[in-house]
Amino acid sequence: MNNDQLPVTYQQIEAAATRLTKIVHHTPVLTSRTVNQITNAQVFFKCENFQRTGSFKFRGAYNALSQLSPQQKQQGVITYSSGNHAQAIALAGQLLNIPTTIVMPDNAPAVKLAATRGYGAEVILYQPSETEREKVAQKIATERNLTMIPPFDHRDVIAGQGTVATQLIEEVGQLDLLLVCCGGGGLLSGCAIAAKTLCDRCKVIGVEPSQADDATRSFYTQTLVRIHNPDTIADGARTPSLGKLTFPLVLHYVDDMITVSEVAISRAMKFLWERLKIVVEPTGSLATAALLENLVNVQEKRVGVIISGGNVDLNKLSFYLD
Repeated sequence: MNNDQLPVTYQQIEAAATRLTKIVHHTPVLTSRTVNQITNAQVFFKCENFQRTGSFKFRGAYNALSQLSPQQKQQGVITYSSGNHAQAIALAGQLLNIPTTIVMPDNAPAVKLAATRGYGAEVILYQPSETEREKVAQKIATERNLTMIPPFDHRDVIAGQGTVATQLIEEVGQLDLLLVCCGGGGLLSGCAIAAKTLCDRCKVIGVEPSQADDATRSFYTQTLVRIHNPDTIADGARTPSLGKLTFPLVLHYVDDMITVSEVAISRAMKFLWERLKIVVEPTGSLATAALLENLVNVQEKRVGVIISGGNVDLNKLSFYLD
């Protein structure tokens, strides 16, 4: 498939970057002499845990909502999310005066539920073991005539997420390798498009939990694999599959997909807390886990690592670190 046949282009990411200039935080890029010594590489951590709502998701949410028609804005939007996209849509809606309705699993982290409600969204809970969130949200969208803004499989959402890599590369220069966590593939797709456009030598690798490896299996079989309700502490990666938009983008732009164990995720999260002194959630630690577990050859390379979010449920600290 040619670039011009793909659903999202770098021009859309550039437009999103302009649209978001005075809205999103320009999140910091951290380095660690300890990490560089351990890996024998030059590693740059792009810290989206410092983004508004605590994750990269705000970029795509605001980019999508800001382009709705006046009528769509007045009627409101709906989405489904385990937490980070929920908060992002809720805040974007608050800033743009758009009513928001969020379908969330009843086992979503309490901190994410509270924040979503705090931004003024109506939260509707569902049981993931009994039904699918897309079906719940679509039914409500039809009944209330709401615009659906899915968490990853949306052109404007993907374009907004791609601005993470754009900011990173513009700040630190050329990279040899970019490690990005993967749930539904919105962040991975957008960042891969940006990385391949801005530095064509950069190899992009997606990272997901081994217990939720639908994207990795899809990548290697080139057939969309679906896993219902995967069991992983990385709640942002519990998406059942890549989307109709993100799947072809991942196949076209991403160089490899790898998985990390639950133990590795916990170990990476603890390392980031202790050594970089930053609060990172399990999903946000996926790319770091791949780096620290030596699953990728980074010797003498310039490596970008996307830390996707920091919305940790502190009541579950002992569970995360056991």
